Amino acid sequence: MIFDSHCHLQFTAFNNTRDEVVKRCKDNNVKLVNVGTCFETSKKALELSSQHDFMYCSVGLHPLHIKTDLVKQPLDKMEDYSLLEENGFDENKYRELIKNNKKVVAIGEVGFDLWRRPKTNNKKIAFVEKQKQELIKQLKLAEEFSLPVIFHCRLGFKYLFETLKEIKPKKAVCHSFTGNEQELERVLSYGYLIGVNGLIFKLDWLGNIIKKTPLEKILIETDAPYLTPPQEGEKLNEPIFLEYVIQKIGEIKNEKPEKIEEITYQNAKEFFSV
Repeated sequence: MIFDSHCHLQFTAFNNTRDEVVKRCKDNNVKLVNVGTCFETSKKALELSSQHDFMYCSVGLHPLHIKTDLVKQPLDKMEDYSLLEENGFDENKYRELIKNNKKVVAIGEVGFDLWRRPKTNNKKIAFVEKQKQELIKQLKLAEEFSLPVIFHCRLGFKYLFETLKEIKPKKAVCHSFTGNEQELERVLSYGYLIGVNGLIFKLDWLGNIIKKTPLEKILIETDAPYLTPPQEGEKLNEPIFLEYVIQKIGEIKNEKPEKIEEITYQNAKEFFSV
């Protein structure tokens, strides 16, 4: 069995094909977590996951959904929620999604994104500080409900590590890990996991990162509808395409795909407590 630890089947990109994608997941024994990025996508992730016994979800406010006039973020047609910015993390609203609902298995995806950042130093400082404060609120909520955390960290490990000095979740995964070896060592020293997806086919140096990461510390993910493996061309990514990621990890680690599948499946079950 395969466990897609990070996908977004609730996104608008799947509106015309969602039923077929869900059926392929079911037919191929794929479990998955639909990951929230703001309140609306978190709510839709919960609604979709509640309809299927092989689905779970997370809830959280992605750093790019935090409203700010410091930098303009591009619209994302795949998600179609880029206009739904939030002034800040409203823990009461998200708490209501979590309460008495076993389908919510994590807080995420949350963290830092500095891919597009202000050009002046003062604005950059304010930009980072805003993301940090909203992250801390969400880490406190994860602590309150004893939930693991799904970190989104793009060009922001320096700030993530600084935040973890103030509040550090017991369990976390760095989704779509693209850090360097030193950052990997720091992440692993916390006991955290890394998420591996279709970027493995685009960034050659990730092979060395995977070699250095114990298999027990890897979660596999699609980040669907994004990061489609090249074997599937221009299609939207979907959970069954994880077979290519599994094969690639097997090649890098000189292990059979069956072993990669088995261990990463167990990793996900243990991480999400399902």
